[in-house]
Amino acid sequence: MNIGFIGLGNMGAPMAKNLAAAGHAVSGFDITGATVPGVASAAGAQDAATGRDAVITMLPDGAILASVYAEIIPAAAAGTLMIDCSTVDVASARAAAAKAEAAGLRFLDAPVSGGTTGAEAGSLTFMTGGTEEAFDAARPLFDVMGQKAVLCGPAGSGQAAKICNNMILGISMIGVCESFALAEKLGLSAEALFDVVSTSSGSCWSVNSYCPVPGVGPKSPADNGYRPGFAAALMLKDLRLSQQAAADADAATPMGALAAKLYETFTGSDLQGRDFSAMLPWLRGQGHG
Repeated sequence: MNIGFIGLGNMGAPMAKNLAAAGHAVSGFDITGATVPGVASAAGAQDAATGRDAVITMLPDGAILASVYAEIIPAAAAGTLMIDCSTVDVASARAAAAKAEAAGLRFLDAPVSGGTTGAEAGSLTFMTGGTEEAFDAARPLFDVMGQKAVLCGPAGSGQAAKICNNMILGISMIGVCESFALAEKLGLSAEALFDVVSTSSGSCWSVNSYCPVPGVGPKSPADNGYRPGFAAALMLKDLRLSQQAAADADAATPMGALAAKLYETFTGSDLQGRDFSAMLPWLRGQGHG
């Protein structure tokens, strides 16, 4: 396909690179002027959207998504497949879908899970909202950039699935970090706790695949000084989105609300800029209460 890619940051750049490496003609644009090997440089967002079979966006928030879509929708030809991989609020995704579809474009909200490692390896999971026809058209691209794509429902459903998934992740990582911090003070080795929890009722992704303790379990950001695989600031963003959605839907999410407050405090500490699993060294310094 002839693809326009807008947003060449930590996630977008490797995704665009993988599409180009798979033989697609990719033209990319980023407001910072970032470029990607194998990806042609578009002169601007409108240029990236002109004459393409598909336009993929990976943007920071809903306001920027709305601004970019206002610019590129008039430039895109009828029938163009518009795939937004940003993580934004559900209302912003639905608004983008409505404007794209009114212009005769096909839209999918398709936020991802897997972080920068998954983007580089082409092993992301895409949670998508939109029509089956648009999803089927996008599947060859999802197959290059990821290992799994799920059609969750109509427009906005991908964002709903993403924030619900990441609320679980944020809550579970806090529980895992609290448990390892407590075990340490009780004289229990992290390796012993991992060996027990990873094969018993406490088993979860935050332990088995992303253990926050250096040298324990599969390699994770903890083994690299907590250099972000998924930055704590991004976890806070997703938890805030979950709480916005919960308020809009009148849903009770007390643990999600508490997790958001904890990550807000954590990201204001001297560990800001670290991976979200650096909640562990932060908790070590808090003491009881």
